[in-house]
Amino acid sequence: MDNVLIIYTIYILLLSIFVSFIRLVKGPTLPDRVVAADTINIIVIALIVLFSVIYENKMFIDIAIVYALLSFIGNLSISKYLMGMRLHE
Repeated sequence: MDNVLIIYTIYILLLSIFVSFIRLVKGPTLPDRVVAADTINIIVIALIVLFSVIYENKMFIDIAIVYALLSFIGNLSISKYLMGMRLHE
């Protein structure tokens, strides 16, 4: 039962990535595309944590944390760029 639940969760997350990718490509405005990219990053983090549960390896959690921090820094940089601010302000 647990394996079936994990497989369904993976399929749902992959479907969510696909839908977010469509929004990333067809987004009417640039902020919509940034939000879609951030959504994809969050779903990828959830997949990495799910793989940590599947493989029973705690190292994947560390990888997910680093990926989340890098995603946050990238999102912050893009947001500041869109607002017209310099990165060191």
